[in-house]
Amino acid sequence: PQRSLPASVLQGFQCIPASDLPAADILAFAQGLQNKTAELSGAQLSCLARLLAAKNLTADFGRYPPDLLLFFDSAEVRGGTCGAFYARVSRGNLDLLPRGSARRTGLLRGALACLGVRSSRLRPEQLGSLGALVCDMEPETITASDPGVLENLKLCSALTGAQRDALNAVLLRGGTVYGDPSSWDLQTLQNLGPLVLALNQTTLSLVAEAAREAFGRSIVAAYGSQGRSQREKSLTLLRAFAAASASSHPRLKRSADRCLSKPITASTISDPLLLISYGTVEQFDLCLSNEVLKANLEPLLEQPLTMEYLRVMKKKLEQIYPSEIPEEQLKLLGPLSRQYTAEEISRWPVTSSNTLSALLNPSDGKWEAPQVQQLLSRYLALGGTLTGPLLQKIGGRNLCNLQEKQINQIPPEAIRTAGQLDVSSCSQTKKDQLYRKAQEAFAGQAGTTRAYYCQIWPYLGGAPAKDLKNLAEAGVAIDMDIDTFLSLNPDELQKLSVADVKNLLGENLSHLKEAENETSVMRWVKKQSQRELDCTLGIGLQGGTEEPGPTGTATPPHPPT
Repeated sequence: PQRSLPASVLQGFQCIPASDLPAADILAFAQGLQNKTAELSGAQLSCLARLLAAKNLTADFGRYPPDLLLFFDSAEVRGGTCGAFYARVSRGNLDLLPRGSARRTGLLRGALACLGVRSSRLRPEQLGSLGALVCDMEPETITASDPGVLENLKLCSALTGAQRDALNAVLLRGGTVYGDPSSWDLQTLQNLGPLVLALNQTTLSLVAEAAREAFGRSIVAAYGSQGRSQREKSLTLLRAFAAASASSHPRLKRSADRCLSKPITASTISDPLLLISYGTVEQFDLCLSNEVLKANLEPLLEQPLTMEYLRVMKKKLEQIYPSEIPEEQLKLLGPLSRQYTAEEISRWPVTSSNTLSALLNPSDGKWEAPQVQQLLSRYLALGGTLTGPLLQKIGGRNLCNLQEKQINQIPPEAIRTAGQLDVSSCSQTKKDQLYRKAQEAFAGQAGTTRAYYCQIWPYLGGAPAKDLKNLAEAGVAIDMDIDTFLSLNPDELQKLSVADVKNLLGENLSHLKEAENETSVMRWVKKQSQRELDCTLGIGLQGGTEEPGPTGTATPPHPPT
């Protein structure tokens, strides 16, 4: 039977050195990922790829999930198997790698070289092997390629503006399986799948109004069962289709000063086709009374309301509550809360952690930095305290947007129970603050180096050199991953010795060579003895200081051959 690893390994995977696990356990874990619904982060997958490489377990890549292959060293792929390798990689989630990153662009270059692509026109068989890697292609390649490129573009989570223009050009040119836009019906729009999000007004205006309306109804009907990301896409589509309808025929006369349909009531609010029935913002405004809104705020916000409709509701709430929205109503604002300015938020009575938690619900959309900063400021000013679960909802990026005095108000206990937070976007001063908080939070584990490191590592960007030296000299391998190493305070990194760096990185030392062009690494190398870099690290780092020889000449970095 296949061996498996406990859940704790999954949660703290960055902390596991290869020497601690038998090859069979690492192999079983990597293979088992194909059957798990839980997703590993990019850092965890990168770590796992390194572990497999250290155990020489990367050759048989077909038994690993595509997401993991994104982090394999493509330079190690043998020519005879490169086609199968890139075909499998192309099924992975490219969003795990930042667009434009060296690793992501390297995958595309390697795939094109493997397939022998020498022109901007991609043939059907090449497109079949490239899969989602086409998402990084230039617009010129999209327009020059076989129309089947549209099926590849369905795999892209996001397209640039120029790529969307190229996609529309392909559709308007004809010759695709979808036919001319003027012939599209509901089924065609559904068959386009995610491509429908990229359709511009020129293309949409050619689609028959009946087909657009039918598609709009299908979006609205499915909205209630969708998750956050899908709801955002649905709202984008509704806005685009509404704009196309507005441009294709005259709107209702703006002089209409009364509700032309039945007034909105508690019973009609539950109708999934509410927005179709009240198809313009003006009619929604005229048919929705303040009394019905006040009594039915929560169910109304479950409807797929675009920004224009939300603004109508906000205006009515200002009429209902001219001085202050009651806290019980604040909890129900959901996506409407994102329409309020930082100044307006500064007047909210956010006294309860339950209210703050409800407002921070990520399924209701993204907050802008000034908004969330003001929201947290207001909560703290009214006597609130930040707990671990609240920090989880706030997230590391928003935490970095807090003022330094607000970060000082975070109790260490909250850091201890918040789980791993990504504070890499914080200023150095805030990293230093959060590190001191984390140091206090995890002080009880300081005697057990490995357990302590697994908790403190997200905050090491604020660690002083003396603490890093203590970790290096603890006599226990922590095998710091290179991403954590590069996130260390650059000024404190310069104070570490060659032996310190070797002990911190452990089995990940070889990755320092890959990062030799990083500014902080280059600065550190220049301060070290070249002889010590050669003899202690032995990974080929160059640029250290040369020691004077017996006659006053510099000692050559390598023995003469």
